[in-house]
Amino acid sequence: MAVPVRDSKTLGEPRVLPCLGESLVPALHHRRVSRPAGHRRSSVVASLPGLKVFPGDLLVSDSAMDYLPHAALLLSAESKQSRWPFTKSGVGKDKQNQVSDLENCLSTVKIIDCSTYEFFCFKSISWHEFIKAQQTEQKDHDSRFEVKKEAAVWELFTSECTYFLDHLLVLKMIFMNTLKHLQSNKLLLDVDLRRLFANLEELNKISLSFLKTFFEAVKEHTRKSNSPMDFSSVLRKFFQGNLCQTHQIYCLNYTSAVFYLENLRQREDFGIYLKWCEQNKQCKRLHLTELLVAPLHRLMHYPLLLNNIWKRSTDETEKDFIQSLKKKVEKSIRDLEGKVKWLDNFQKFRQLQEVIICPQVWDRDKRFFVPESLKQTLRENSSKNILSSMNRLLLHEGRLTLAESTRLIDVYLFLFNDFLLITKIKRNRKKYGGSDTSLMPVCPSLTPELQSFIREGGLCTVLDQPIPLDRLILKNVDPIHVTVFSLQNAFLIQHENRYHQCTAVFLLQAQTETAKKTWMSQIETAMSNYSM
Repeated sequence: MAVPVRDSKTLGEPRVLPCLGESLVPALHHRRVSRPAGHRRSSVVASLPGLKVFPGDLLVSDSAMDYLPHAALLLSAESKQSRWPFTKSGVGKDKQNQVSDLENCLSTVKIIDCSTYEFFCFKSISWHEFIKAQQTEQKDHDSRFEVKKEAAVWELFTSECTYFLDHLLVLKMIFMNTLKHLQSNKLLLDVDLRRLFANLEELNKISLSFLKTFFEAVKEHTRKSNSPMDFSSVLRKFFQGNLCQTHQIYCLNYTSAVFYLENLRQREDFGIYLKWCEQNKQCKRLHLTELLVAPLHRLMHYPLLLNNIWKRSTDETEKDFIQSLKKKVEKSIRDLEGKVKWLDNFQKFRQLQEVIICPQVWDRDKRFFVPESLKQTLRENSSKNILSSMNRLLLHEGRLTLAESTRLIDVYLFLFNDFLLITKIKRNRKKYGGSDTSLMPVCPSLTPELQSFIREGGLCTVLDQPIPLDRLILKNVDPIHVTVFSLQNAFLIQHENRYHQCTAVFLLQAQTETAKKTWMSQIETAMSNYSM
């Protein structure tokens, strides 16, 4: 997984965790349902064979399920909301009134100035400048290593100040609290705060607690300039507490939040709110997407800051303590990578289950007659979705052309790590997800072509049974053999049963020679890996 590592002071355009895909992934949410006390909501995603890291091991709080991205792919009434869900379609006057109400409500919002915090003025000064400002004597020459260590600890503090004041607090005070104010006045009621900001308030509390505790320790140190600064207890409380778990929860929701935000941007009412917030001077010209990625960057930056302290420590016990903290954060990051990859695959397959339709055998082939009285029994026996296995991976997919006896048809192929699926593209007259499909949640880790196809109301109907990779024969087709069909860039896929009898043949055409070679290479590699 490509993990963004960037100083929170210089945030640019966000780079998602893959999976956060190219991604932290697209994104997923659902309404809370009642269940017996003590039941872990995350258990729905925790019991998978072969997976060493379970999202359920992390999301253990009562409301943790709300952070799982996969719920965004559920077909809910939200996907059918109009751009102005609280007005009747075509009533321009009501829409103008709503705009006016929104703007008037925004004019009453009061934003607290971040400079009111005691440590605000110290976030941009060095340790030497701080000591000088406190009018205390600098350490003597024999304590130069201690001074360097204190400067490294001070860097952790000042960078946390920047993270809290310029990112977390701005997100909470300007964006989250403003949205809460609007919703208390019955505006933007359908915007899901938790889905957009996840556990932002918890991140704020943890960061603020660290800054206050650390600043008190520094002030105590300046009053006793002859004694070394006691920072171990502060760091132990901060890094051995809920810091990593809280950041993991936020990061797992990040891809969902960004994708949800991109959908909301298309609404005029939300656009007015967003523009008003981003114009606040405390945002410092940063957009909401750039602010939302800050916790990801911060989590990745902690090991670098701890390593800097470790290198400047001279006491072995102290060095071992700092090293243990660093390893704890690094393990949290590795665990997060596994969870993000798992969730990326989970949301992708959940979307595919909605799109790929497997017709019953009597619908596929008219030779098979089944009385109506028996069809329900057969449906129940074959109700298990072929994509239900969470160990399955999607390796390659794309549009090709299938040559039939009298025509060419568009097909969409899905190459998994255990079988190949050939589907026929079907476009619904009634668009999938309601009249406004631009707001329909689509998994962002799918290819742009498939995302667009889904938004247009497309479905993929399975043409034949899945072709297991150990029963698949791939053959190149020389152009001279298909001249009569005017086919180019063609290749042949043959399905054999276990008795080595050919049960199906598919003559496929790619758009370019390069695309053909890519498909053949991907299939050959998948077949080779499957047989190992």
